[in-house]
Amino acid sequence: MRRALLSIRRLRRKDDGVAAVEFAILAPVLIVMLVGLMDFGLQVYTRSLLHGAMQTASRDSALEPGGPTAAQMDANVTSQVHNIMPSATITFTRSNYENYSDVAQPEIYTDSDGDGECNNGEPFEDMNGNGFWDADMGRSGRGGASDAVLYQADVSYTRLLPIHRLITSIPAEVSVRSATVLRNQPYDSQARREPTQGFCT
Repeated sequence: MRRALLSIRRLRRKDDGVAAVEFAILAPVLIVMLVGLMDFGLQVYTRSLLHGAMQTASRDSALEPGGPTAAQMDANVTSQVHNIMPSATITFTRSNYENYSDVAQPEIYTDSDGDGECNNGEPFEDMNGNGFWDADMGRSGRGGASDAVLYQADVSYTRLLPIHRLITSIPAEVSVRSATVLRNQPYDSQARREPTQGFCT
């Protein structure tokens, strides 16, 4: 019995293998932190690259009609993004406006009942001519001379690093958006936009 107690005391004084145990406790936390930092850095880099490509494309878009087509500009942005994210899906949208101040603004309506919504036959100014009240008065496409153009790209891709498997609250898909606004060159007279009156449903 005494010999067994001495053996237990000797065993308690030994620190062989302590480093391995400590590493086993800390390693998962360190791995998650490292993978998370790399994933975040990749997102920041992708966003920065997309923004730069969009700025270049928007400057090209502002040139008169002899410049690159919309499809060519989209292809240039796609090529830049696919250099680092080959499997990324990219969706482009263009909206044009008469003035910068109109960008992403709702069509003006008379809120007769004061409920904050365009409804119940309330009159509105149909700026894009589609017959419906819109929360964004822009017309689709590149527009004409001197128009302000909102050029937007939405990129989605599956995370390259499996951080979403380590932290289940993080989605597997990453979404990155970049948008820029530029005015087309005055290569011709700007077409005036006269609103037609519509009625909210």
